[in-house]
Amino acid sequence: MKYLLTILFTFIALKTYSLELTLSQGTVKPTPIAVTNLFSNDSSLEKVGKNISSVISDNLERSGLFIPIDQKAFIQSSKSLSKQPRFEDWKVIKAQHLISGQIKKQNNKIIVSFKLYDVYQQKLLETKFKTGALTGSENSWRRIAHIISDAVFQKITGEGGYFDSRIVYVAETGPKDNRIKRLAVMDQDGSNHKFLTPSDYMVLTPRFSPSFSPGKNQDITYMSYINPNKPRVYILNIETGSQEIIGEFEGMYFAPRFSPDGKKLILSYTDPDVGNSEIYLMDIETRIEKRITNNSGIDVSGSFSPNGKQIVFNSDRTGRRHLYIIDSDGKNLKRISRERGSYYTPVWSPRGDMIAFTKQEGGQFYIGVMEIDGSNERMIARSFHVEGPTWSPNGRYLMYFKEERSSSDGAGGGSNLYTIDLTGYNERKIITPLGGSDPAWSPLMH
Repeated sequence: MKYLLTILFTFIALKTYSLELTLSQGTVKPTPIAVTNLFSNDSSLEKVGKNISSVISDNLERSGLFIPIDQKAFIQSSKSLSKQPRFEDWKVIKAQHLISGQIKKQNNKIIVSFKLYDVYQQKLLETKFKTGALTGSENSWRRIAHIISDAVFQKITGEGGYFDSRIVYVAETGPKDNRIKRLAVMDQDGSNHKFLTPSDYMVLTPRFSPSFSPGKNQDITYMSYINPNKPRVYILNIETGSQEIIGEFEGMYFAPRFSPDGKKLILSYTDPDVGNSEIYLMDIETRIEKRITNNSGIDVSGSFSPNGKQIVFNSDRTGRRHLYIIDSDGKNLKRISRERGSYYTPVWSPRGDMIAFTKQEGGQFYIGVMEIDGSNERMIARSFHVEGPTWSPNGRYLMYFKEERSSSDGAGGGSNLYTIDLTGYNERKIITPLGGSDPAWSPLMH
């Protein structure tokens, strides 16, 4: 009950408009919304307009906060709506919000404008685009749809959007004891899928640069085992394919991540002469390393707070794996996890208020969240094996991978990507060409 009240107060604080909340096992009752096809006087743009509207509708439905109304129920036509909505026609079909828009072409560019209405208040809601136009090549129609989805989501819920973002992950195929792993990238909804590395060497733990954005910065960092005896840490530009080796050393590296300013990498390194793993910071430009932890236990999986002042990691220094927070200069260490079980793969929310993690207890794996002082710990997903949470840009959703139990002959054991919201409901499988693991969510790209 405590968590349900927390969810309620969170939404009240966000000053939502007509988003109806129903506290039934932590769920939110979706808001009915009408997403109409974009109107155009150019018949050649009709299909593009429908595609944009379809992606907007799918995005909003997948969020779990909206339920798009079947277009067969619409009374007013898109052409008529392009001039003025008849609000009574939309009230009849119980739409609380209405999205309309137009598409045209000029100088080989498509120009898309949209409007968001509150049906019951019978007024136009001003988004950050102020009902202006979005312009791009015809091939950019899908991204335009994601940007519109973000604007609608933000205006109605009061939270930032997350649709105009990408996922990088490890694509997997083959038997469990000889699995081929390569990098792949896609939009958050699984579209525009592309493999980034060949299948002749293993890759692990891809992570986005904090300034990742089309036309500005397309960098990710990841680990590779091209040489099994000397794991490499790379930075790869996924647009150009160019990459550079950040480190190649004997021993073992774990899970590099960018600092919030993009100038450093945080990673764990097992010195073969010492035998235990410690947390290090590496300056990307100078390659100078700074050791952050110094303990006989295993310290791994470092993740920065959004302001870069603190780091969360997991360690077995007390005999069982727990989560710890330390200042980025190596001072003020404190343990934050308190419950039973072993904790892994912590990652700080982009909002700065929560930490997600993997937990193993009693033969089960869990995806959980807690506040940064370790309070209000709760599990939101569980299975035979779930692991590797990554936050959406708005800090409301998590993506992770779920591995199925293997059969006795070693077959099976497939791994797939899933998303879930912080209520622990609305779990969705992300369809990918191959199995997937270790996802990382990019920042919002606009």
